[in-house]
Order: sequence, then C-alpha cells, then structure tokens
Amino acid sequence: MAIQGERRRLLDSEGEDESPAGLMSEQDAYLSKVRNRNLYLATFASVLGPMSFGFVLGYSSPAIPELKRISDPRLQLNDDQASWFGSIVTLGAALGGLLGGWMVEKVGRKLSLMFCSLPFVLGFTVIIAAQNVGMLYLGRALTGLASGVTSLTVPLYISETAHERVRGMLGCCVQVMVVFGIMMAYLIGIFLDWRWLAICGSIPPTLLIVCMCFVPETPRFLLSKGKRREAEEALRFLRGPDAPVEWECCRIEETGDELGSSFQMSDLKDPGVYKPLVIGIMLMFFQQMTGINDIMFYAESIFEQAHFKESNLASVIVGLIQVIFTIVAALIMDKAGRKILLVISGVAMAMSTTAFGVYFHLLSKPHHSTVALDIQSAVAEGPHPDLSWLALASMAVFITGFALGWGPIPWLLMSEIFPVKVRGFASAACVLTNWGLAFVVTKTFQDMMILLTSAGTFWLFASMCIVNVIFTIVFIPETKGKTLEQIEAIFRGTSGP
Repeated sequence: MAIQGERRRLLDSEGEDESPAGLMSEQDAYLSKVRNRNLYLATFASVLGPMSFGFVLGYSSPAIPELKRISDPRLQLNDDQASWFGSIVTLGAALGGLLGGWMVEKVGRKLSLMFCSLPFVLGFTVIIAAQNVGMLYLGRALTGLASGVTSLTVPLYISETAHERVRGMLGCCVQVMVVFGIMMAYLIGIFLDWRWLAICGSIPPTLLIVCMCFVPETPRFLLSKGKRREAEEALRFLRGPDAPVEWECCRIEETGDELGSSFQMSDLKDPGVYKPLVIGIMLMFFQQMTGINDIMFYAESIFEQAHFKESNLASVIVGLIQVIFTIVAALIMDKAGRKILLVISGVAMAMSTTAFGVYFHLLSKPHHSTVALDIQSAVAEGPHPDLSWLALASMAVFITGFALGWGPIPWLLMSEIFPVKVRGFASAACVLTNWGLAFVVTKTFQDMMILLTSAGTFWLFASMCIVNVIFTIVFIPETKGKTLEQIEAIFRGTSGP
C-alpha cells in the first residue's frame, strides 16, 4: 500500500534503517523515539475528572450521618430520603452517559471534559447553598450527571492519546483516581462538616477546567474531522520533538473511511461493531454483579462486628486498600495483560463472596431459619468474635481482587475495543448499563436479602463471579501491546496494520 510505503520512508528518513535499529519493527522503531512527559501531563489533567467523580461517590458516606442528625428540619433526612440522597447520583450518571456519548462526537473529547466540570461545580454549589431536601437532591443529581460524562470521556481521551506501551497503565489511572477521590472524601469528612466537604469537592473540577486548557484534543478525533495538521501538532505535543509523528498519522489513517464516517444503526450488523459492543456491555454487567456496591454497603457493619469502633477511620482504610491495589494493577497492566488480571480478580472475588455467604450462614445458626438475616440485626443481638476474622479476611480479599481487575479493566477495555466511528454510541451504552444496573442493584439489595437471605445473596454474587471468569476466558481478547487499529482488526477477523 502507498500509505505503508510512506510510513516506512518516514522512519527510514529518521535513520531507522541503521543497525541495530533496522532490526526493529516499524512500531518499535517509532516508539523508541517517543518521549512520554507531556503524555503524562495530559493524563494527569484528564484524571482530575475521575477524582471529582470519586469524591462525589464518597461524599454521601460522611454527609448522610450528619444530615440525619442536623437540627434544621428543612434539611434533615429520614432513612428513605438518605437512600435517595446516596442513589440519585447513579441515575444522574446514567443520563450523563447518554449525554457524554453525544458530546464526545459533536464537540470532541477535550471540550466534553471541560464542559462536564461545570455541573460538578454547580452541583456542589447547590448543595452548599441548600435550603431544603429538594436542593440536596438537585445538587447530587447534577454531580451525578457530570460523573456519567466523566466516566465515559476520560477513558476515551486517555486511550486515544496514549500509545500501546503505556495505554494500560494510564488507562488504569482512571480507577486509581476514582478510589483516591473516594478515600479523600472519607478522610476529609472526618474533620469537616458536609458544607465544607462540598466546598472541597468543587476544587478538583475547577482545576480540571484550568489544566485542560493546556493539553490538546485527541489526534484520532482531529483526524476524524479532517484536521490533519492539528492532529500532527497534537501528536508532536504528546510524543515529544524527536518522534516522526507523520508515521503515526499514516497508521491511524489506514483505518480508511472509518475516520470520517458517522455511526448508523445498520453498522450493528458488522461483527467489528456488535462483537465489541456486546463484550463492553457484559463487562459492565458483570462488574456490578460482583457485589461491589453491596460489600461496601456492609463495610461499616462488618467493622463494627469485628469491634472497630472508629467506623469512619475503617472506611478510610478500605479506601486506602483500594488505592494501593489499583496502583499495583496499573503498574503491572502492560506486562501481565488484561485477561489474566480479570481471571485472577474474578477468582478472588468468587472465593471472598462465597466466604461472606458462609459467614452469614454461620452467624444465622442460632436464629430461626425462616427469618432472613441482616448483619445489622446480628450485630445488635450479640457479638460473634470467633467469626469476625472471616468477615474481615473476606472483605480484604474482595477489595484486593476487585482493585486488581474488575475495578479498572472494564473501563479500560471500553476505551480500547470500539471502532472509532461507534465509540460515542457504544461507550454511552456501556456507561448507561453500568450506572443503570448500579442503581437497580443498590435499591433492590434489601429485597434480595429478604428473598434469598444474606448468605444466599452473597452466594449469588459468588456464582456471578464464576460466570464472569468463564466469560473472560472464552470471549475477551487480550489487548496488551496492541494498537487500537490492531484491536479493531481482531474483531473484524482481519490482520492489523
């Protein structure tokens, strides 16, 4: 092909025909000239969004107890209102996923990130100024909307700016910053009241707007709009002055007419579209069905059962474990690969949720078998210190397993596997699935506990973890070290560029 010849000529003109560089592949020869400093800066700017998103998720934990005790009757939350205060974020995020899918195609990845900072700041401002429960709901819904846009846009921005050697590590930074934001909300919430905590929550999105002014739009989006010169300038910023960025532009353009085309419903007949779309949706389904939200829901009660009196501090410890092992996942992602980490993660969570089921089953032994057990009532009825080690060990294994695989990798794969022309639509479908299911699972959890009992509910989660391991082994391709174009070729059944 003429483009392939041009690519080879561009590398040869940079001196890559000399030994030993001449023994390198085109890809290795190019990457040997890449400098990552500006790429890391661009990634840092973008992940201020997930940090804001994590702060939103963590905000309800320290805020709800205060709002339930507050003396002002206009703001005081009852149990049902507190439940909506926590869960309305997921509804806003589901809507934000739909909005983000439209925005990334119309205004680009960079401007979408900058725009989504506005409802973050506005939402926290409404909470700060709240005079009634309705304003609290509105503020949470706005921050949820921003979270949905962020959870779609940031993985996409990173995948389209990063190269294949560091894409896994940088993609995992999204989840690292989410759990870091959660931990910071827990930690700051120990010292500040709910209004000052909301003020702190508005700082990261404000910094995001400022920092994104200094980084470029993604080269792939610019090429899709026919802006070749701007794409080369963006690549030159991201890859450093020594890299022959024209070569990477040629490689991206080998996708052909896809770059300039828009999504049509008829494209769903294409295996290069429907196969990754089904995989992306199933990844989000299985992530929520691991039971992560419900494990976190029980965390405070489990710590109380094990005689941890400082439940706020215990929440910070949980957040710290998540941060540490998500960082570990980021560091080993591009060496170990996505698939093996998903399998290890799924097995670890299956074991831990099975153990949780055993814990609840043993805890319910003294009680009548017809009564569904809630751990809170078990704590009230009497301590079982001989079983507390099982609950704590199960929680530690679960959080570690989730952080290593099923926490960060579904979002990473979502940003890698979709063809360029359907990334907005397909990513929106995945985000809608994730947040919609998060709302359903969270709101129906107590009903599941009554219907299946506590032990049965967690054994259900264990069975879903086993199914997700099988799904990973059979259907998910390894994307480690592959360009986005090569990944697309896998689903189309053709050879990559």
